[in-house]
Amino acid sequence: MDSRAYVSQFSADGSLFVAGFQGSHIRIYDVDKGWKVHRDIHARSLRWTISDASLSPDQQFLVYSSLAPIIHIVNVGTAAKQSYANITDIHDGLDFSQHEDVRYTFGIFSVKFSSDGRELVAGSNDDSIYVYDLVANKLTLRLPAHHSDVNTVAFADETGHLIYSGSDDNLCKVWDRRCLSTEEPAGVLTGHLHGITHIDSRGDGRCFISNGKDQAIKMWDIRKMTSNADSYEDRTSNWDYRYSRYPQQYKQLKHPHDQSIATYRGHSVLRTLIRCYFSPAYSTGQKYIYTGSYDSSVCIYDVVSGSQVAKLKGYHQLAIRDCSWHPFVPMLVSSSWDGRVAKWSRSSCQQEETTDLD
Repeated sequence: MDSRAYVSQFSADGSLFVAGFQGSHIRIYDVDKGWKVHRDIHARSLRWTISDASLSPDQQFLVYSSLAPIIHIVNVGTAAKQSYANITDIHDGLDFSQHEDVRYTFGIFSVKFSSDGRELVAGSNDDSIYVYDLVANKLTLRLPAHHSDVNTVAFADETGHLIYSGSDDNLCKVWDRRCLSTEEPAGVLTGHLHGITHIDSRGDGRCFISNGKDQAIKMWDIRKMTSNADSYEDRTSNWDYRYSRYPQQYKQLKHPHDQSIATYRGHSVLRTLIRCYFSPAYSTGQKYIYTGSYDSSVCIYDVVSGSQVAKLKGYHQLAIRDCSWHPFVPMLVSSSWDGRVAKWSRSSCQQEETTDLD
């Protein structure tokens, strides 16, 4: 496309691939049919870019967000290739500002379906977490969760009870929906020196990873969380990842109360909320962590040793914001600000070649 690619994800069974572009297009590719365009969605009421997209577990619906309080839901289970709002498909807006505590507009950075497809969780730049009940068609929860933008949210496991959140206040928090009467988190995890850009759960309700603007991925075990964040003097607060590279002298700094169980370095997190993930359970046993990078590469780390075992590079020309490893076969797809979505396979990585998906 002729605009930046912000989001790219395989469906849970690997049969579909979703790519979201700044220029208001979301393309769903049919992986099993030669990567033909299964659906070309024209986004509604876009502000700045498509910030996130999530496919429902039954692959019948897709939600997408932008820097607005409206999350749109699209019926993608129909046969039509082109999807125009409420002309060829149901394409409704879910208003997340319809809450008694909300008196202003805001933008949404992250949105995820629950494992049963009945709920959405979202993180926003009004420092809050939202939960929307799709069955009841209403907003059921707003948590004033952090002291800065909530860049990323994720369900911890299939039960939907636990929610992880990461914010520009440098903190990861764990929320137990069974005991939210005080609107306090179940626990807080400190260790990042700058804001968190993305969280991925291992799916066991215990461990997750987070990508940070301090140029590090950290792994967490929620059994080490505390009730409050330990205060410390932030010596890097004047640096802004939108405007300059991470100062060399900051790379040696460590949070004095770091609760993470492992740290992974070697990639670059600048200018955009670059995402990280565990590798698939079926094909790799989740033994790797992989991430996009501002230096136009995908970095892959060994979970146990922390060493960088591969770096996919030489094709993209601009930042790789998102990437996705196929759940069953040795294939990884990256999406870049150069507008390209590229497929890396075992043979192509050995030959340093990729396939450009039109």
